[in-house]
Amino acid sequence: MARHIAILPDAVADQIAAGEVVERPASIVKELVENALDSGARHVRVELEQGGKTLVLVSDDGSGMGREDAVLALDRHATSKVKSVADLVGVSTFGFRGEALPAIASVSRFTLATSEGDGTATELSVTGGRLDRVAEGARQRGTTVAVRAVFFNTPARRKFLRSVSSESRAAHEVVATLALAHPHVGFELHMDGACRLVVPPEQTLEERLSSVWGAGLSATLVPVSYAVGAFRVTGFAQRPGDAQPTGRRTQLLVNGRPFKDPFLVRAAEAGYRSAIHPGDRPSLLLNLHVAPEDVDVNVHPAKLEVRFRDRIGAERAVEEAVRDSLGALAAAVHVGDWRPAGMGPRTPDVTVGQAVDGHNLFTPAASVPEEDPTHPAAGFSVPLLQVFDTYIVYQAPDGVVIVDQHSAHERVLYELVMAQLTGADSPAQRLLLPLTLELTDEELDAVEGHGEELRRVGFEAEPFGGRTVLVHAVPSPHPRFDAESCFRETVADLARGRFGGWANRLERFAATYACRAAVKAGERLDPRELRELLLRLFATDLPPHDVHGRATIVQLPREELERRFGRR
Repeated sequence: MARHIAILPDAVADQIAAGEVVERPASIVKELVENALDSGARHVRVELEQGGKTLVLVSDDGSGMGREDAVLALDRHATSKVKSVADLVGVSTFGFRGEALPAIASVSRFTLATSEGDGTATELSVTGGRLDRVAEGARQRGTTVAVRAVFFNTPARRKFLRSVSSESRAAHEVVATLALAHPHVGFELHMDGACRLVVPPEQTLEERLSSVWGAGLSATLVPVSYAVGAFRVTGFAQRPGDAQPTGRRTQLLVNGRPFKDPFLVRAAEAGYRSAIHPGDRPSLLLNLHVAPEDVDVNVHPAKLEVRFRDRIGAERAVEEAVRDSLGALAAAVHVGDWRPAGMGPRTPDVTVGQAVDGHNLFTPAASVPEEDPTHPAAGFSVPLLQVFDTYIVYQAPDGVVIVDQHSAHERVLYELVMAQLTGADSPAQRLLLPLTLELTDEELDAVEGHGEELRRVGFEAEPFGGRTVLVHAVPSPHPRFDAESCFRETVADLARGRFGGWANRLERFAATYACRAAVKAGERLDPRELRELLLRLFATDLPPHDVHGRATIVQLPREELERRFGRR
């Protein structure tokens, strides 16, 4: 009987393994730099020629290896970490000498020089997986690996390499990513003799972000620090007002290990809901801290993906962490404390869904005495000034705060409407004579398609033949509310897709209605209304942002005032 199954020669097996680990020169850079990091290196230098096609050289000042370990590291399945199957779960290192070296050496002209710091070094050379030379040399503590002519013996793979510029960009991204993950380590990247990246060791993450992503982008980021369940999330998220449709940067880490996960990025973006325009994409660097046994980092040959034991918990932690970071004024403008003196982080006695007088945002001034200490607005004791009938100005501990009244009310109404759409309806005011409105075909479709949402916020509308609708009841969110104008503008926006891009139809509707129902710029508010508006703004989840991602709150720091008046 003819035999059809055979054991592959070691050389062929090595090249197959290389195909899993070594996709391009950037893959080699990643493996070698991670080895250097696992060796305890405090400085890593990377040199490339022709995008790594002709040379990838990685030199470090880590622990180095003795002669026996250096030779053994070139054998398949040699490792310094894994002793049993149990060690595959919870592994906290990247991959010390041995796991990638045989695969890389099998498809290149490979040299290695390493020393444990005793004055002597071991030098090895390998060609296409065949050990050519083992010699003694001299070197300071650390290791240098040079990989030349990658895929020289597998031309079918070499022809799939991309242009020099493309391979260079991929390698640069690898080094930049690892530099972000390890701000305590110094990195250098040189390409064809030109220095492309230099970062010193012992930087803070904020300093490293500025060095790698640039000072301009780094200045738009706010810190993230949040813990829930088994997860703790740290890092930085971009202020909503600085998010753009293109050009964003995202980096995910788990226990300091870079990985990719579009679903976690989507969870992070969910934390921005109602704070940015749906088409904008914020930049993020998030590090998930979790017990090593609760995450599997060996699900991808190149360790680009991970698997969490509690997947839902990971997504929840990321979303809540981002949302929590946006609740501070720093997420709108990078300044200090913006709440009036004596006011805590939230206003516990006032909630967005519970207005002072029924569901109206503003209580008529005569209904509650100004001096009544039980009135929630009485707790807001700092003097308030309305300027240009548009902005509310007051003094906070760290400077002068300016609030856009329309944006603030828009945020308040958005969260109120979201509560109404998922809970109790809003009280409606029935009209003695219904509004008779002529609409376009698209607007009629919008009324029909959003009939339930319109009813829940207080509008009762019915067709009246042709393009006419009758509106029998309307909401009354504030005394200056123009029901007919709000209905027309809301329906027109829904019909034209002005708020298109919202993943959730209820959020889209709430944002549209809130924008049209809020008090406008140019409307004068009395002192009590100013206080009530600010109290309800401070009780929302995201006070610094309206539904468009614009700032509701801006602060002029005291230091800036003193500088402008020559007091500093």
